[in-house]
Amino acid sequence: MVGDPGIEPGVGLPGGVTVRCRTLQHVARRRFRRGRGIRLRGRGVKRQSGRSVRGLRCLPGVAQKGAKGTDMSQRKTSKPDWVIAKERAKKAAALETFWLFGLHAVRDALANPAREKLRLVTSRNALAKLGNTYGLEPEIIDSRVLDKTVGLPPESVHQGAALEVRQLSWGALADIAITGAGAPLMVALDRVTDPHNVGAILRSAEVFGARAVIAPARHTAPETGALAKTASGALERQPYLRITNLSDGLAELKAAGYVVIGLDGEAESELETVLDEVAGRPVCLVLGSEGPGMREKTLETCDHLARIPFIGQSGSLNVSNAAAVALYATARRFTSA
Repeated sequence: MVGDPGIEPGVGLPGGVTVRCRTLQHVARRRFRRGRGIRLRGRGVKRQSGRSVRGLRCLPGVAQKGAKGTDMSQRKTSKPDWVIAKERAKKAAALETFWLFGLHAVRDALANPAREKLRLVTSRNALAKLGNTYGLEPEIIDSRVLDKTVGLPPESVHQGAALEVRQLSWGALADIAITGAGAPLMVALDRVTDPHNVGAILRSAEVFGARAVIAPARHTAPETGALAKTASGALERQPYLRITNLSDGLAELKAAGYVVIGLDGEAESELETVLDEVAGRPVCLVLGSEGPGMREKTLETCDHLARIPFIGQSGSLNVSNAAAVALYATARRFTSA
């Protein structure tokens, strides 16, 4: 023993307990009772009964264990924090669900084998109109309370049908750009946040045979019920890829042989003129958000900038209308070739 208040390391104590700390701080109280072992204040030491004893701390270098027995002094990670955060966000996105609503959107999602479907809530009238539920057991409720039951916005025109689903996975951008169905035509959206605009663009892209619509994962409308309803089923058939970085995605398309044309109302060249210059090459049309338009980095990545000519004295097109006009003008080149 070293003095009365301290205990020399490694010395066996009455009751069969050995303290393995190198140095012990002053112990306020110490009692030895026959059959009860040691009673000390602090953390890190166990009594004979198995209960934790408070008050004892080991010096640095002595392994301490967490609540689940993990060695906190040796627990390390080989991944940077930003990588871990990215992986967690990806897993969370994969588990994220949302509600499709409206007869067209729900019917097309039910018929899509690639769509993971979780829960179908309908009125009896809507169920009769849907017909086949593809083995998914519906929950029948009054259509007047459907929005409150599944948490839809009050203004949602659900027509008595709602379907809980997970987001679709379309695969790699390069694979779709090179071997995807339809003409070698892509559409890129730079921060178009209105789901109604994105839904309308998806619908136009399907009509004019584009292979995919791409957009950055952040600051762009995700898959939602409002987007799907505006797309009127196109969301289930038209690839919609939300990628990490739009400029990198455009560079990938350029490496695959695509010419990237940005639509800009202040561009010197008209779209028809630019299309004549790049005749025969795969095309990616880039559209920016209303107001700010394309970001500087996106403008720099484009091979050409073009404008849609107008006949009137003034005015401008909504981004979804501009996409429809540009898609028609471009797709016509491929169909007539």
